[in-house]
Amino acid sequence: MVLLRTIIRSFNSFYSVSMAETRKLISFLLLMFIFPLQLTASMQLQGNNATHSGQINSNSVLVALLDSHYTELSELVEKALLLQPLEDAVGKHSITIFAPKNEALERDLDPEFKRFLLEPGNLKSLQTLLLHHIVSTRIELNRTATESTQHHTLSSDSVELTSHDSGDKFISQSKVIHPNAVDRPDGVIHGIERLLIPRSVQQDFNNRRNLRSISAVRPEGAPEVDPRTNRLKKPTPASKPGSSPALPVYYAMAPGPSLAPAPAPGPGGPHHHFNGEKQVKDFIQTLLHYGGYNEMADILVNLTSLATEMGRLVSEGYVLTVLAPNDEAMAKLTTDQLSEPGAPEQIIYYHVIPEYQTEESMYNAVRRFGKISYDTLRLPHKVLAQEADGSVKFGHGDGSAYLFDPDIYTDGRISVQGIDGVLFPPEETSTKLSESKKNVKVAVKQKPATRRGKLLEVACQMLGAFGQDSHFSTCQ
Repeated sequence: MVLLRTIIRSFNSFYSVSMAETRKLISFLLLMFIFPLQLTASMQLQGNNATHSGQINSNSVLVALLDSHYTELSELVEKALLLQPLEDAVGKHSITIFAPKNEALERDLDPEFKRFLLEPGNLKSLQTLLLHHIVSTRIELNRTATESTQHHTLSSDSVELTSHDSGDKFISQSKVIHPNAVDRPDGVIHGIERLLIPRSVQQDFNNRRNLRSISAVRPEGAPEVDPRTNRLKKPTPASKPGSSPALPVYYAMAPGPSLAPAPAPGPGGPHHHFNGEKQVKDFIQTLLHYGGYNEMADILVNLTSLATEMGRLVSEGYVLTVLAPNDEAMAKLTTDQLSEPGAPEQIIYYHVIPEYQTEESMYNAVRRFGKISYDTLRLPHKVLAQEADGSVKFGHGDGSAYLFDPDIYTDGRISVQGIDGVLFPPEETSTKLSESKKNVKVAVKQKPATRRGKLLEVACQMLGAFGQDSHFSTCQ
């Protein structure tokens, strides 16, 4: 204000005009120069406010996504707190969104995996998963393009867009079912058939699931005091998850072969790191599909409960090798051999080795050592293996069997090897032969003694008729 008064006085004294005219001239100059400056400043201020309030409008692809029928995807975007980052991305360049259908996120998605994504601690994984569906360029899909192209996503990964001869488009093995479903100036949305899962998110989920499966706390008893030193006994070091059990397999078996299933482990038992029931089911189905081993599968499942017991043993960490006789060998078994109580179980127990052996390992062993005796589940009998005719021969003498179909099933826990005969322990075979020979000798000895006694009896009766039997000591 002081500066304005000084200007008016100087102007009045220099040009010798009245004060009223000077004020009118100054007012006109103010209107001509100052008002446009204020108008420009106000426009810049409004522009800055508009810039800070966001650069998207009602015609943006993000607004279209929130209003579209891809409701599951839009809800996940809001839960992942990605609206502001996506607004910044749209302000810089156009984007392409590959939106999975709602069924892919509702019914087709693994419930455990969806629960993993929605946990607060896994927000980073959810954001990575959603940004994996957004490409930082505009991709228009037409049926004429057939080349395969790689595109970088906002999650710093890449996806491959391929075309088939039928004209269908695929983005990383997921079919594009609604190309160009939403088209806006700043982006486009393509509907796809299923969710795209980046490798990093899948790895995080697998690590979390494996950690959860082995993170249970094993119950421990009260500390024990050594009576000799009056000090606490040192606890035995815990075994690593998945390691072989400390106790032999015979301690984990059922009390005896029967038609009842094996007892379940009690509280505080070993953790089941393996799905033994599924592995046993897989190898029995493999026997059926392989052909020629239907009788063996029938005994394991229907005639006995050995399939259940084998599954329990594998679940507790034990490994098994099954010597499976084929159907021709099983057909030679007699009814008496199978009708005795516990006979089918005893036969199968002798064909199960509590080790993991393949055709290569057994052949190398017999080539190196000549003869190998393997423990079986039928204590205390062992099965003998030796090399014969370029293969592995099991058993002794006439009761032997050759390795006929090697490696029918091998998964690291269960190994199934096909043989062409049914094996029996050598002691049992020799015992049966000795008993039969003994019975024959006794019968041969008894027959003459019986005939001689009958002749003497007849002779004594004839001598007695004549009164002469008293002279013979044999008749007395």
